[in-house]
Amino acid sequence: MLRYILYFLTVVLFLPSCETLQITQSWKIDRLPSSGMNNILVMGLNRESDRSILFEMEKHLSEDLRGRGYNASSALSVFGPHYFDRLSEQEALNKLQQSGYDAVLTIVMLDKDKERYYIPGRVMYTPYVVYYSRFWGYRTALVQRVYEPGYYVSDTKYFWETNLYSLREAQLLLFSAQSKSFEPGNASTFGHQYARSMINRMVDQGVLK
Repeated sequence: MLRYILYFLTVVLFLPSCETLQITQSWKIDRLPSSGMNNILVMGLNRESDRSILFEMEKHLSEDLRGRGYNASSALSVFGPHYFDRLSEQEALNKLQQSGYDAVLTIVMLDKDKERYYIPGRVMYTPYVVYYSRFWGYRTALVQRVYEPGYYVSDTKYFWETNLYSLREAQLLLFSAQSKSFEPGNASTFGHQYARSMINRMVDQGVLK
């Protein structure tokens, strides 16, 4: 049993966490507008196939912003997936301003990259001190040696970008952050982690109160 536990721990150490998110770089405007912001629309900008995870990201970002006192909502929840596709730029901006939004927080998946890596095999055995003095102990330990062959696994890295724009200040970019993650194992869990990381970064840089 011990050898299987050791093997499991070895594999866990080599495999990347599916929920790992790393902010690789971020930027904020030198001087924030004096008008501030209160009503924020969170908007994902990816393809149809990414809608489920974008919905979770929008939902969790909106919830976390509301938890900090902002009026925030998910674009997918309020307008649906294709509402803005049929509008011109000016029509879309008019609609957002008429709806009371003074800022838009966007989420986009910039790229994804599949990589393949090798998990080496392991030879596990009982330490010499356990069996060195007795023949049968020595024989039993050797028989119970287990060789686990190495193998290849594939994983996908996702690259994200989140921008915050002011609608009161001619679509001025206030904040931008790029991040990378492994393939989300659970959309809701990843959405929660992504929202927490972005909100914390914006708070740390003084973009959010």
